Amino acid sequence: MGGRIGEQKGTQHEYSLEAQRRDALRFACDKLQPHEKRAKCALAHFTGADAAPQYGRAHETRTFPTRCHAQGGHRAFGDSLKESTPVTVNIQLQNADEALALFGAGDVNLRKMRELSDARLVARGDTVTISGDRKEVEAAEKLVRDALGVVRGGGEVSLDTLERAARLGAEGRSLSAETNTGVSLPRGLRAKTPGQKVYLEAIENNDITFGIGPAGTGKTYLAVAMAVSYLKARKVKRIVLTRPAVEAGEKLGFLPGDLQAKIDPYLRPLYDALYDMLEQERFESYLASGTIEVAPLAFMRGRTLNDSFIILDEAQNTTGEQMKMFLTRMGFSSKVVVTGDVTQIDLPRHVTSGLAISKKVLGNIEGIAFHEFTEVDVVRHPLVGRIIKAYEKVEDAEENRRAARRGELLSIREDERDPQPHD
Repeated sequence: MGGRIGEQKGTQHEYSLEAQRRDALRFACDKLQPHEKRAKCALAHFTGADAAPQYGRAHETRTFPTRCHAQGGHRAFGDSLKESTPVTVNIQLQNADEALALFGAGDVNLRKMRELSDARLVARGDTVTISGDRKEVEAAEKLVRDALGVVRGGGEVSLDTLERAARLGAEGRSLSAETNTGVSLPRGLRAKTPGQKVYLEAIENNDITFGIGPAGTGKTYLAVAMAVSYLKARKVKRIVLTRPAVEAGEKLGFLPGDLQAKIDPYLRPLYDALYDMLEQERFESYLASGTIEVAPLAFMRGRTLNDSFIILDEAQNTTGEQMKMFLTRMGFSSKVVVTGDVTQIDLPRHVTSGLAISKKVLGNIEGIAFHEFTEVDVVRHPLVGRIIKAYEKVEDAEENRRAARRGELLSIREDERDPQPHD
């Protein structure tokens, strides 16, 4: 009888300890935020299925991390609580203007940051409050500070900027650090990708720079921006913009209208870039005075351009002779930028592009830089990058087939040239 009573007392004592532990765990979980699901997982593990429904349905717990099930005991629960402890970080902005530049009109950028982050972002006045799990808060804080770095560097934060910042942040990189060149561009322009940063630095540090890559990478636009910057800083006295009018075979004399009317359709992209960076009155004044000159490549022959920033656009449509002619127009205190896309050549099939030749001929000359853009640098619609990549894949496959075919023909010709002796 005494043994049975002792058994009951021991059971009651054990039950009391279990109840105390369960109550303590429930109290700890009550203090956590509702989204702290790791704590629910740990509670379900220690208290059993009876307690789990009070803090989350069974189908919810299946989606939680299973670390607490893999490691038994209080240590696993402690690690889970440590990871899921709520963290709050405040980021102070300088003023209302900086807040507007960061959040965007109608808070469009703020909504995008919330979409890209798992943490909770709240903006009140000139303060951004980030709360949530430690890792979530760290990722969100990096995103916000990266975007803020773009604003303070004189750049503009767009939805594309935030997506690139989030992508680089996941790789442990910083958009503001990889795009800040220290080069002053008009209208607050700045590099939007690491590739654009390298391109701008190449223009700054070399007399001749080749920017080669697909459409939408900003190679021409940034070159024009650098030219305007140099003109405003009085580093050059004029800007000369040119491109081959290959669609007319460079024979503009047969087209109707005066010279300006003849060349306008071919040079419109360059005009558009200039209009973006200069007031209309100043642009027209520069054109009238010859400070800015926009002309087809055929009009460059026989000239020497001193104290000039010279840009050749669509260089893939030049011949080898035209490229040589253009590059030798460069005079003292001048800077040259050549842009083009070797995948969009409009020359006849039997004519080799001067842009393709130039890299083989000039690749090792000091003072000449070649920068190649990729689909990663495309700053247009996200589909543009995928389209470029898809075409490159098909073109590479076609080139491999042609190379294989050339190899077969070469083998056949060698066999015909050296017939095997007959027995």
